[in-house]
Amino acid sequence: MTTTPDTAATSIALFEPALFDRLRASLPEIEAEAGRCDRDGAFPEQGIALLREAGALSAPLPATAGGFGLGTEPAGALGMLRLLRLVGAANLSLGRLFEGHVNALKLLVRYGTAVQAQGAANAVRDGALFGIWVTEGTDGLRYTQDVPGAPLRLEGAKLFASGAAQVTHPLVTARSPDGDTRMMLVPLRDDRQASAMPASLAGMRGACTGRHDFSGLVRPADALVGAPGDYLRQPEFSAGAWRGMAVALGGIDRLVSLFCTGLASRGRDNNPHQQVRIGEALIAQETAALWTRKAALVAEGDRFDPADVAATVNLARIACETAGLDVIRLVQRGLGLSAFLAGSEVERVMRDLATYLRQPAPDETLVEGAAWFAGRTLPDADAA
Repeated sequence: MTTTPDTAATSIALFEPALFDRLRASLPEIEAEAGRCDRDGAFPEQGIALLREAGALSAPLPATAGGFGLGTEPAGALGMLRLLRLVGAANLSLGRLFEGHVNALKLLVRYGTAVQAQGAANAVRDGALFGIWVTEGTDGLRYTQDVPGAPLRLEGAKLFASGAAQVTHPLVTARSPDGDTRMMLVPLRDDRQASAMPASLAGMRGACTGRHDFSGLVRPADALVGAPGDYLRQPEFSAGAWRGMAVALGGIDRLVSLFCTGLASRGRDNNPHQQVRIGEALIAQETAALWTRKAALVAEGDRFDPADVAATVNLARIACETAGLDVIRLVQRGLGLSAFLAGSEVERVMRDLATYLRQPAPDETLVEGAAWFAGRTLPDADAA
């Protein structure tokens, strides 16, 4: 399911202008829906429909499957970064759902069979929304199989499942009777068993994050994707974080813009203390952009040492998180109590961004990246 670099680059170059023209035309509607969806159980139906109409949901598919390789072909890394960043700036909850869709397709293309990858492409063209659900509690997802090749019987649930009531094709991790972790594609129809989380999230409420119980479901043996341990295999396990960073970068973009316009509307943008905050926010924004770009090029390139890839993306993830938290702090100090007015756009974007940035094990991520590059040089993403 690959193309030659020249073919992929040509396809992407021809496709990108139309995609981004359609997306930009839809941004006002996507942004307006973000405010309406700031409530528990909400879902950006209009935003998903607009992404589908623009061609964004099929854009990650390889050219051989009728897509344009954004995010799945090396030549499409920066195109996908731009796409995720734009969507994240318009609606972080929609960006989370879209990033999950892209992530699932990337894993299916990388680890699935040709038949599975083509099946995914056909499903996307028929309107499917993919997602990836891996978080679980004590009732983690398990499967049993009477004999090799027999149907898979599922038991257990996934938590913090974005689009729990709407994603049609979740890619999940499940444990085998031997304790191996396997990926599994579980298309959902009338057998959906979604429910709300026990407690509400402070932010990202428009992503319909919930719990999905798979207990009692049966799927054919060919629902298994890849080999045991593939989901945790490096460098892809760490490298895929760059796509979440791109969405967060969009949220940073939006928050910096709201900060600057908010100060200007009150005539406070000429105050030297506020100008210091504006300057620091712009520095943080560009820092996140540079690290995200580097991570995307290194992760999607095919000429870097796998350990270099994982460590680079780990460092980039922390840099982006730090930049986002710095911008939130600067906005709160610069706008004062007005930044905390419930229902305002700046308050919602701050909540969404703070929630979205809370990825697991940040300290471990930083330590691993730093330890690897102690005495080494970061890879040059732009080197020929």
